[in-house]
Amino acid sequence: MTTDPAPQPTGDGGDTGTEASDSRARVVLDSEEIGRTVTRMAHEILEANRGAENLVLLGIPTRGVPLAERLAAAIGAVEGTPPPLGQLDITMYRDDLRRQPTRSVGRTSIPNSIDDATVVLVDDVLFSGRSVAAALDALKDLGRPRAIRLAVLVDRGHRQLPIRADHVGKNLPTAAEERVRVRFAETDPATEVTIEPEPRKEGERL
Repeated sequence: MTTDPAPQPTGDGGDTGTEASDSRARVVLDSEEIGRTVTRMAHEILEANRGAENLVLLGIPTRGVPLAERLAAAIGAVEGTPPPLGQLDITMYRDDLRRQPTRSVGRTSIPNSIDDATVVLVDDVLFSGRSVAAALDALKDLGRPRAIRLAVLVDRGHRQLPIRADHVGKNLPTAAEERVRVRFAETDPATEVTIEPEPRKEGERL
């Protein structure tokens, strides 16, 4: 199942990563650290699933997609074949759609039937939990998985819903007003995770 793509905002609690970086940004994961983290997460997914059988990875746009691709490649390096890979647009299931009605519908691509599969939802940042809740609603219209698990590169806390990730790259305590930016070379100039303080207000002194 595939729908036409369109530009999408990032997932639950990161940032689009396309704006100029704040000079006060602090790098918390560089490219090498992200590579090692993805490898570890791939092994954790395989261990939890007791192999790659009936495993499907679905990335949540935007940066959950390249993360899912990297996880699938890491799993394939262990198992010999990467698991089925797709992406799940959650635009029409977001609970803030009425406040932001101009959101463009993105791309959903399901590689096979997800009935009786173990679906791993993949997102870059877990924050409020609302994007994941929207993804769970979207999955209900696509099939009935045997199990649904969540893998995120960064869990920054501040949950608003009772949602917990099964596989976490890094737990990163943050202030609610801070920005966590995840960048991947597939979509951005660099591969890194940064924390940036609250944006300066007009007229603020350095």
